[in-house]
Amino acid sequence: MQIHFISDLHLSADRPSLTALFERYLAGPAREAGSVYILGDLFEYWAGDDDLDDPLNRGVAETLARFAADGGKVYFMAGNRDFLLGKEFATRAHLQILQEPTLIRLSEQRTLLCHGDGLCTDDLAYQAFRKQVRDPAWQAQFLAQPLAIRKQIIAGVRMKSETAKSEKDAAIMDVNEDAVASLLREHGYPLLIHGHTHRPAVHTLDMEGHGCQRWVLADWRIQAGRVSGEVLVWADGKLSRQPLN
Repeated sequence: MQIHFISDLHLSADRPSLTALFERYLAGPAREAGSVYILGDLFEYWAGDDDLDDPLNRGVAETLARFAADGGKVYFMAGNRDFLLGKEFATRAHLQILQEPTLIRLSEQRTLLCHGDGLCTDDLAYQAFRKQVRDPAWQAQFLAQPLAIRKQIIAGVRMKSETAKSEKDAAIMDVNEDAVASLLREHGYPLLIHGHTHRPAVHTLDMEGHGCQRWVLADWRIQAGRVSGEVLVWADGKLSRQPLN
């Protein structure tokens, strides 16, 4: 059977057409897959598993649970927007949370999965922020605050983030080649699949005599009033991109 990889859907209540596309995907093309890997940023933000009564969050969890009940397997890796997604959501959605990075096999091909934001090491301000919010002690302190306060804080952070991105050189928000090389070397020169950068492409690398590929997943978006997404499909021993609309 096929294996699917998606990331950067950024589902939110103010973009219902993206959620509808995700529902159509799970009801249709995903049925051809034995496993679906979501490599981060399924949601635009995640304030904590105690927000599961939110209509969007509850609906997505139920959609995933129905897919699992019909035999589908879903694996989730945290992104920079939904790193607080935890065990309660995983239980409700019937999915398995993966650590970053995770090494799997596609047939005989060793394949490394990550979200990708940790590879953007030229963006020093973001890496400092990432280190802070991925710290378990910081997360525990943050989650101890009332849900409404957390949502206010997240809204402020998102606003500052958008302003900061508009002022940054686009190059520093892409992956750093040395960081990629170090990761591939550490894991024995596997195939690498990641998201985060919203720059879908295939990069062929010569790593110290080892031929490696880096596949970057596409983000799902609404552009000129049209919704579109993409899934990376492993089938018949090769990867290919399948558009969704």
